[in-house]
Amino acid sequence: MLREAKTFSSFSVKDLSTAKTFYSEVLGLDVAQRPEGLEITTGSAAKIFLYPKPDHTPANFTVLNFVVSDVEATVDELAQRGLRTEKYDHGDLKTDAKGIMRGDRGPKAIAWFRDPDGNFLSVVEPRE
Repeated sequence: MLREAKTFSSFSVKDLSTAKTFYSEVLGLDVAQRPEGLEITTGSAAKIFLYPKPDHTPANFTVLNFVVSDVEATVDELAQRGLRTEKYDHGDLKTDAKGIMRGDRGPKAIAWFRDPDGNFLSVVEPRE
């Protein structure tokens, strides 16, 4: 029944105006204002919907992953636009000075960052 259904992801933000600026200008995504919130279209034509929630509390996990061919180049470009990656150094979760984690299993590289409302996002470079 749902196999052929179209899907989209959604999550909340506190401030639509700030989110619109971040997702369009910093991340460079196509963002359209809708009566209920923001509709983001990615390069793969996937849709993401951001809706306002005055008492927004960000999730403590990644809500959106962007698959890229080169995490380091993407992190460098985003840093030029003012984005800062998260830095980790505990247990198996260790990032380098740029905030990139590399390992022998899982993706080749991944870097996490937050949107202005604290939602965790990432750029992921798959292992060939």
